[in-house]
Amino acid sequence: MTDTPNRTYRIGGDIEVNRIGFGAMRLTGQPGNFGPYEDWEGGISLLRAAADDGVTFFDSARSYGPLTADRIVGEALADRDVALATKGGVDKPEPGRITIDGSRDTLLRQVDEALVNLRRDRIDLFQLHRVDPETPVEVSVAALAEARADGRIAHIGLSNVTRDELDRALAVAPIASVQNRFNMDETGDDGLVDYTAARSIAFIPYGPLGANPMQHGAKLAPREALAWLLERSPNIIAIPGTTSVGHMRQNITAWDLL
Repeated sequence: MTDTPNRTYRIGGDIEVNRIGFGAMRLTGQPGNFGPYEDWEGGISLLRAAADDGVTFFDSARSYGPLTADRIVGEALADRDVALATKGGVDKPEPGRITIDGSRDTLLRQVDEALVNLRRDRIDLFQLHRVDPETPVEVSVAALAEARADGRIAHIGLSNVTRDELDRALAVAPIASVQNRFNMDETGDDGLVDYTAARSIAFIPYGPLGANPMQHGAKLAPREALAWLLERSPNIIAIPGTTSVGHMRQNITAWDLL
């Protein structure tokens, strides 16, 4: 390949991160990503090793655990100069069951709880995890815009959204990222990748290795799948998840294929 893709991207135009990040969903209990991670101290060590190895973007969510992924990320990285992202609007009261609430009061409460759990004065990127069918996306985004205006969050992101929902959100506030399922075998959002790139919006593909979100193990070869994403578009930030320091370091070497 003649042109090596940029290794970094500026989320929202000002938070520069390396384009191979870390997804924290696996650092939860099993089954169903429910409860705290069994090897808590090992998870702390893994997250710190990732930061030491140059990972600067860590993605979590309220529903991971719930709450426990935010807590382990916050404990591990409270004193590190890295960007932390989380999501709200979705809860998990028990394994295999989720509830959706994108109302203003719920989102603002969840922002405050995430600040405590992540041990931050400001969250770099707070994402609406899923559009609430009972709450217009405009209402949810307006709530996050309130949190952005008063300094609780730096940027607003969306997850599991269509292009129409993104456009409706953009009419309310700047959107810094979209996080949808996308990988070399699942390219249904190919057009949305280009649409976000043209608007300087980060595209953060979940399931980058084609894994089932409720099961361990990846369907795709990690280095090849990550390299494909990194080459696909300069606004893509990959967030492979793992519970292994060795796998984390292998993921970083995807750059060697480009």
